[in-house]
Amino acid sequence: MRLRTLHLSTSAAGKLSIGALAKATGVPVETLRTWEQRYGFPAAERKPSGHRVYPVAVVARLRRIADALARGHRAGAVVAATDAELDRLLSTTAASTGPPPVPPVTPAASIEDLLAAVAAFDTARLTAALWSEWGRLGAVEFLQAVVAPLIEHVGREWAEGRLQIRHEHFLSERLADVMRSLRLPFDYRASGPLVICATLLGEAHALGLQMAALVLASAGLRVIYLGTEIPTAELARVARDLDARVVALSVSAAADGQAVRRHVARLREVLPRPVLLLLGGQGAPAARGDAVTAGDFAALDRWARGLNAPRATPQAGRRQR
Repeated sequence: MRLRTLHLSTSAAGKLSIGALAKATGVPVETLRTWEQRYGFPAAERKPSGHRVYPVAVVARLRRIADALARGHRAGAVVAATDAELDRLLSTTAASTGPPPVPPVTPAASIEDLLAAVAAFDTARLTAALWSEWGRLGAVEFLQAVVAPLIEHVGREWAEGRLQIRHEHFLSERLADVMRSLRLPFDYRASGPLVICATLLGEAHALGLQMAALVLASAGLRVIYLGTEIPTAELARVARDLDARVVALSVSAAADGQAVRRHVARLREVLPRPVLLLLGGQGAPAARGDAVTAGDFAALDRWARGLNAPRATPQAGRRQR
């Protein structure tokens, strides 16, 4: 039936309307328009009537692009790629299994749109917007341009009395669910060094840790996510038992700085020496001894990819001795 519909929407010259192209490839019309505007593909031709049409030949490439996106690659890396580059991307990642692929791109959501969804407790609207922004931006830009500003805006709205604590809790839980779902496809195929993600005793804030885990997983590292308030002895034991390469700690601005420094010093004492200690978050202390800090998600992404590179000695962030 689908082939018959496609045939009826195709002109004698082998051209497809944008609607027919969307049906043939599974890529929504708005996504095709966004890609054409941003990456120049698929390039439309104009009929004398002014309607946009596309060559049938672009269908196969668009299906391969959709396949690459389902395997976790960013739109910016695949839509504008050459055929050889696309072949390479597809050959180096396994076919997606388990979790469903990332939903297709829709027009960008504004902070105001997201705030309105939070204010209305509109789970479906908020989730769809977050998934769409992920597909449009990729891990680092998604976190830095969407998630972090949204958290900041909701916190400000709560402080000024326009939102309540229930709204902040709603957003936190929804973001955590979305980020766990986004991380799963990367976890399925990760093959890099093992990273344990946790917070120290007294640190109950989990969103920063979830965000860091998503960046690390998207860079190809194997993430063991332990969650919040893990005793130092337990962290050291897990790192030793699993032969971890890194223990990554998230520290919020609300943390007790003196207690954090004490816990970090103790953890460094009991961790096996080859294990790197990675610190991040607004409350992270300056790195001392054999520790690394990442100032933002872009720096964390660079560091993680450096760690995952063959024979690499990661230098990202700040490391002090």
